[in-house]
Amino acid sequence: MFESLLQMTELTLNTIYRWVWGVPLLVLITGVGLYLTVALRGLQFRYLGYALKVALGTQDKQGKGDISHFQALMTALAATIGTGNIAGVATAITVGGLGALFWMWVTALIGMSTKYAEALLAIKFRVTDKKGEMCGGPMYFIEKGLGWKWLAMSFAIFGAIASFGGGNMLQSNSVADAMHNLFDIDPLWTGIGIALFTGLTLIGGIKSIGNVASILVPFMGIFYIGGASLIILLRYDYVPQTIWMIFESAFTGQAAVGGFMGAGVWAALQTGVSRGLMTSEAGLGTASIAAAAAKTDVPGRQALVSMTGSFLATVIMCTVTGLVLGVTQVQGMTDANGNLLTGASMTLAAFNSVVPWGGYIVIVGLILFAFTTLLGYAYYGEKCVEYIFGEKFVPWYRLIFTLVVIPGATLELGMVWTISDITNGLMAFPNLIGLLYLSHLITSETNAFLQILKQERAEQLPNPA
Repeated sequence: MFESLLQMTELTLNTIYRWVWGVPLLVLITGVGLYLTVALRGLQFRYLGYALKVALGTQDKQGKGDISHFQALMTALAATIGTGNIAGVATAITVGGLGALFWMWVTALIGMSTKYAEALLAIKFRVTDKKGEMCGGPMYFIEKGLGWKWLAMSFAIFGAIASFGGGNMLQSNSVADAMHNLFDIDPLWTGIGIALFTGLTLIGGIKSIGNVASILVPFMGIFYIGGASLIILLRYDYVPQTIWMIFESAFTGQAAVGGFMGAGVWAALQTGVSRGLMTSEAGLGTASIAAAAAKTDVPGRQALVSMTGSFLATVIMCTVTGLVLGVTQVQGMTDANGNLLTGASMTLAAFNSVVPWGGYIVIVGLILFAFTTLLGYAYYGEKCVEYIFGEKFVPWYRLIFTLVVIPGATLELGMVWTISDITNGLMAFPNLIGLLYLSHLITSETNAFLQILKQERAEQLPNPA
């Protein structure tokens, strides 16, 4: 009886997942990204250098907000950069071939305009709560910009649910699994340890999360990219072939090799787009919640910083993983039991095939990526809960979120993955609808901001006299 009920539930969830993440949502996300790219005249390409300079340079101390440009970006990246940058890339290449990586790039670059627009509106319509903290995101710009409380509430509900699933339980489970495999530590103790550290961090709110993220995210990024670069360097003679294969198979498909059955152009396109969306989170609206907390004089400046998250998370992080998988030629390999390597096991095999300790880079990366994702989603969920129930429920949310870490580390979470993917997809619909209906405001605000930038640059030019 119980097993049949479980099977029916799984079947229903899988059906809902296919509907949510079907062609309509993929077309909507990419369509909105293309529309905004044209409307903003390729702003994400023209101002990428300036955006990175602002994110990594001197921080604005005069603007209103809770945290700096850099801390806001790191908080967003904490939630964005996760196991998908290691395991997700391998899964995409297993299904769609190396050409999937090309379509991940395209999706992320187009999605940068979406992420810019989300952050711009989040800051413009942000409010200050009774604790003096900034609150913003799709729920606020939908309600205040369009007056559609029901649509704003739907985003907040889906966001709160997602924070407990993919943002909490799945991440703590990934850390516990890695710690068990690496150090043979009981998942229960790992869960308790993560819960304690999470609770201590959440007590301080966004400022504490921003401080932790600004330390952990750069460290884990440099650590993983450094390790991957070493693998690529040691296999440098395969780099040209891999790069050529990425571009060629994106438009022609990839032939079968080993256990890999081959992939057509549609498989590369579909898996590349869907994985690119998940690794960059462009269109989901979550990163704009962190952007709304940033100290900035005008919305456009932080919006530019926010859009670099897609570039760093997908174009940089996913590329180094993809190149490692390509130069080590693990695609199509099988494990000791004859099963096709995919996901984290495929990436692990790729690193181990070049240096005997390479797998530790992957495992440590998974631990850090998963934990920072947990912190980032804790803040997203907190703001969604605050929108629904008010500030008084925030301490209870933090307590419940912290306690849920422990069962998350110890339980089998098969269905939680599906539920998490569904709620992530459902968040995108209200967010994208809001962006489309407020696109005229996005362009007018951007034009005004670009005039400010033009004036600032003119003032910085040397006086010919």
